[in-house]
Amino acid sequence: MISLWVATTNKGKLSEFKNILMNVAELHSPSELSAYTAPKETGTTFVENARIKAKSLHAVTGGWVVADDSGLVVESLGGLPGIHSARYAGEKASDGENISKLLKMMQIRSGGNRKAKFVCAFVAYSPSGEEHVIETEFEGEISQKVSGKSGFGYDPVFIPKGETKTLSDLGAAFKNQHSHRAQAIHALKAVFQSQKD
Repeated sequence: MISLWVATTNKGKLSEFKNILMNVAELHSPSELSAYTAPKETGTTFVENARIKAKSLHAVTGGWVVADDSGLVVESLGGLPGIHSARYAGEKASDGENISKLLKMMQIRSGGNRKAKFVCAFVAYSPSGEEHVIETEFEGEISQKVSGKSGFGYDPVFIPKGETKTLSDLGAAFKNQHSHRAQAIHALKAVFQSQKD
């Protein structure tokens, strides 16, 4: 089994990794390191931010490391919140505050266009420092109102393409099969398997 450091302290993200990599990797997070401080995300793209996080953690642990940077890209908002998804309503904003701001902005600017997609970028480093970049997208639209109890982030207002319910309503099993991060984790799993062959 591969020992994998995941550069996040987001419990929701970690549980998605755990569910999909259950028999493939033993997961570790930066919370296990007493003296580690996450770097500032100064990149202008999802990949750049993922690379900053992955490099920083790899320098400390030296093992397999993966960093994920992902967010919501809304067509009528010119691609916002994008790389600022977690901080859309402010530096320490809660998921609820971010969603409130999003729905408010949609009322002002959407003009009826509610198309959106989740974008995910993974940068992974092997113990020898070989870099693997994975980028995935998950298309859908923004709902009129918040619905559902499961998930985190923008899940309660994101309706995946071909569905009528939000990601929160559809639940964890659906998300772990179809979401942007699920696709990326499955691709990462394939990278691990190719290393063994």
